[in-house]
Amino acid sequence: MALYLRILYIITGLTGVHSITTVSKVSVKTGKSISIPCLYGSQYKNHVKYLCEGPKWRFCRDVVKTNKADPSGKYSISDDKRQFIFTVTINNLTNKNTDYWCVVEINNGPDYGGHFQLSVTRGTPSLYVDHQRITGYIGESITIRCHHSNSGEMKWCRLGRNCVTGSSGSIDGAAVTTHMRDPNVFTVTMSGLKSENSGWYWCAKADIQIPVYLNVTVKPITSEYCKISNKIHVYEFFPFLHFTTVRDIRMIIVTVL
Repeated sequence: MALYLRILYIITGLTGVHSITTVSKVSVKTGKSISIPCLYGSQYKNHVKYLCEGPKWRFCRDVVKTNKADPSGKYSISDDKRQFIFTVTINNLTNKNTDYWCVVEINNGPDYGGHFQLSVTRGTPSLYVDHQRITGYIGESITIRCHHSNSGEMKWCRLGRNCVTGSSGSIDGAAVTTHMRDPNVFTVTMSGLKSENSGWYWCAKADIQIPVYLNVTVKPITSEYCKISNKIHVYEFFPFLHFTTVRDIRMIIVTVL
């Protein structure tokens, strides 16, 4: 959005910066990538969203928009209009990539933005997970390990929803248990997963968070089931043959073809 609208935004004392919910600070390693979720109000579903770089709102620089890709590949953005969350990804991080704003563009008015900060280090981040995107299966459980460097209270939260701060709780119908039995590891287990549990979560410690995207889906058919199914279908066409292995089936299929 035009610079004058950002200046007007501050001069008039508007509080639109609170209309976007996102992380406050994330610890990341030099050269790696990070994805940051930004939750917006449903009324902005069809608005343009963008990422703005810089510590000061009025002077930040647009680096990628939902209607304008970044040709360098440094930044990317996607918009989930069902959950009202747009996600920005920053690649090949350096110690210059520190301050950003998740922004919703407002026609004929000041844009709404939420600030987040990246702490880029050459060493081990102070809070990190093994994988930022994970998959769970309906009706089953999934465990997330959040690695941290210092002692203190930790919590597991869903973006825009509630947090579990103790050893047990629930988020959107899924049971949540946590423990810190392993040194410097906060372990979270979510049980009884449902499709509606798909979304962005984060581990949090003080003012540091690490976002995690959980995709809950139907568990794929196992290979053993496929073997049995294949045998059944081949028997339908070749009832006079006898075989017990997948290799037998392959040989028959190759012969027929």
